[in-house]
Amino acid sequence: MTSAAVRGEPAAGHRRYWRWSKADFFPEPSFQSWRAYGGALLSTGPRLRDRVTSRSSEAVEAGTLLAQSENPLRRCLSWVDLAFLGFGSVVGSGVFVLTGQEARFDAGPAIPLAYAAAGFSALLSSFCYAELATEIPSAGGSFSYLRVELGDLAAFIAAGNILLEAVVGAAGLGRSWTSYLAALIGRDSDALRIHVPALADGFNLLDPIAVVVLCTTSALAVSGARLTSTINSVASVVGIAIVAFVLAAGFSHFEPANLAPSFFPFGAAGVFRAAAVVYWSYTGFDMVATMAEETKNPGRDVPLGLISSMSAITLVYCAMSLALVGMQRYSDIDANAAYSVAFAAAGMKWARYIVALGALKGMTSGLLVGALGQARYTTQIARTHMIPPYFALVHPRTGTPIYATIAVTLGAACVALFSSLDVLASVSSISTLFIFALVAVALLVRRYYVAGTTSPAQARTFLAFLALIVLSSIGMSVYYSSGYAARWPGYVVFGALWAAGTAGLALFAKQQRAPKVYGAPLMPWLPAMSVATNLFLMGSLGSLAYMRFGICTAAMLVYYVLFGVHATYDMVHAEGQTTSAADAATDGVEQRKIMPV
Repeated sequence: MTSAAVRGEPAAGHRRYWRWSKADFFPEPSFQSWRAYGGALLSTGPRLRDRVTSRSSEAVEAGTLLAQSENPLRRCLSWVDLAFLGFGSVVGSGVFVLTGQEARFDAGPAIPLAYAAAGFSALLSSFCYAELATEIPSAGGSFSYLRVELGDLAAFIAAGNILLEAVVGAAGLGRSWTSYLAALIGRDSDALRIHVPALADGFNLLDPIAVVVLCTTSALAVSGARLTSTINSVASVVGIAIVAFVLAAGFSHFEPANLAPSFFPFGAAGVFRAAAVVYWSYTGFDMVATMAEETKNPGRDVPLGLISSMSAITLVYCAMSLALVGMQRYSDIDANAAYSVAFAAAGMKWARYIVALGALKGMTSGLLVGALGQARYTTQIARTHMIPPYFALVHPRTGTPIYATIAVTLGAACVALFSSLDVLASVSSISTLFIFALVAVALLVRRYYVAGTTSPAQARTFLAFLALIVLSSIGMSVYYSSGYAARWPGYVVFGALWAAGTAGLALFAKQQRAPKVYGAPLMPWLPAMSVATNLFLMGSLGSLAYMRFGICTAAMLVYYVLFGVHATYDMVHAEGQTTSAADAATDGVEQRKIMPV
C-alpha cells in the first residue's frame, strides 16, 4: 500500500477487493523492515506520549478516515430500521433465561423492579450514545467517541474489550441456539453436540450447529445493511407476536397471592444484585450507534431509533417478568426453564414450544444485528490502523465490510465450536458497563472542555467536579460491595459527594460546546447519573470479572505498545498529510456524514 493510503487518501485507480499482501496488512513505514521496526521500538516513549495526549476530531472520524475503506458504506436506514435493529439486538434469550434465575434466587416477586433499575441505567446510556452518534456519525460508535474526547489509549482499551465481548457473546449465543433447538424438538440440551472424550471437560462437546448458525447470520450481514435490516424487521414482528402471547397468557393466569407474603424476600440488596445480572438482557443497543454512518439522517434517526427502542424494551421486560411471578410463586420457579415450567403448571404444556421459538428468534436476531454492528466497530478500528487496515475495506458491490465480518465470525465460530456455556459464562461482560461509563464521561468532556478554547481556570473547575463525580460513584460501588453495605451513613456521604460534584458542574463550569442537532437532556445530571449507575452495577459483579478484565486489558496494552502505537503514529504523522479539519468537516457536510449546525 502506498504512503497515500497511510495518509488516508484514496489510492489511484481501482484496486481489486479480493487481495492479500503484506502491504495491505502492514503499510506503515515502521513495519517495512526489521531495522525500521527496531527504530520504532526505540521511539516507543515519545510516540506513546504523542498518542495518549493527542485527540481525534469528528471531522476525521466521520470524514477523513472513510477513505481507508476505499468504498463507502451505503446510507440506506431510517429511524424505524434502527428501532427494529435495537429491538432485535437486545431482545434475545436473556429475558427467557435470566428472569427465572434472578426471581428465584435474588429478587423474588420484585424482579420487575430489577428490570426497571437495569433499564433505567441502559436508557441513560442510550441518551448519551444518541447525542454522540449525531455529533460523530461514524461506524466506530463508542470507539470513535472516546478517540475524539478521551484519546487513543482509552479508545483502544474500549476497542479491545468490544471485540472480546463480540467474539465471546456471539459464541455464547451460538451455543445457546443449539440448546434451544434441542429443547424445541424434545431432546436433551447436549443431544445435538458431538462428544469428544479426548478433550478436556468444558471443551469436549463440539457444536457444529453453532458454527453453521454463526456463519449463516454473518453471510446475511455481508449481503447488505438494507437486506439485513429488512430480515431483522420481519423477525422482530414475529418476536413481538411471541412476546404478546407470553404477556396475554401470563396475565390471564395471574394470581396476586403469588406476590405475597413478601414482595422483597431478599431485600433491596437482592433487587440490585438481580439488576446487575439482568442488565445483560439490555446489552446490544450500542450496535445501533455503529449504524449511524449508514443512516439517512443521523441527527434525527439515531436518537429516535435508540431511545424509542430502549423505552419499549424496558416496558416489555418489566411486564414479562411481572407475568412470570404472577403465574407462579417465586420459590417454585424453575431457574433454567422458568416460562416453560410456569406455563406447564398453568395447564399449557404446549406453550414451551412458543417460548423456545421466541428464544431462538431472539438469539438469531441478536447474532444478525451483532454481526452488523461488530463488523462496523472493527472497520473503524482498522481505519485508524490500530489493527491492520485490511479489515477496513468495504466491498464495492455490497457496501459492507466483508473482511471485518469474516474476522469476527471466525473468532466466534472457533470459540463456539469447543467452549461450553459454563466456560463462556465465566467471562463476564464487565467491560460493557465500563465502556458505557466511559461514554458518559466522554459526553461530559465534550460539553465542558474544548482544547484551545476552554480557559485553564475553567478546565481546572471542570476536572475537579468531574473527578468528584467519578470518585464518589466508585466509592458508592465499593461501599455497597463491602461489609458495611447494610449501614446507611456511607450511602448518604457518597450520594452527597456525587450530588455536590454534579451541582458544581451545573453551577460553576460553563458549557463550552452546544450540540449541533440533538442534545441529551438534563445536562450534566443525566450523564453523571449514567456514570454512577454503570459503576454501581460494576460493583455488584464478582472478583472473577475484575480478574478477567485486568488480564485482558494487560494483554491489550502489550499489543498496543508493540504494534498499535507505531501504526497509528505513522498514520497520523505521515509526511505530506495536508487535509485540514476544516476541509474534512466541509467534505463531511457535503456527503451528509456530519450534520451541519
